[in-house]
Amino acid sequence: MGLLLASAIGLVLILEGLLPFLNPGAWRRVFERAVKMSDAQIRAIGLSSLAIGVAILLIFGS
Repeated sequence: MGLLLASAIGLVLILEGLLPFLNPGAWRRVFERAVKMSDAQIRAIGLSSLAIGVAILLIFGS
């Protein structure tokens, strides 16, 4: 279980690092837009991400 969790965290960090590495200007613009969003909008995005993640785990998990 520990190895699986470490692998998942590593994969998330790799995916999170792709945009700032490949296109730092776009990454900066994304965060500039995020700063201007309301808390409700940010929560909706977070909830969507959580729901998609849970759905992926339910579909592809063993």
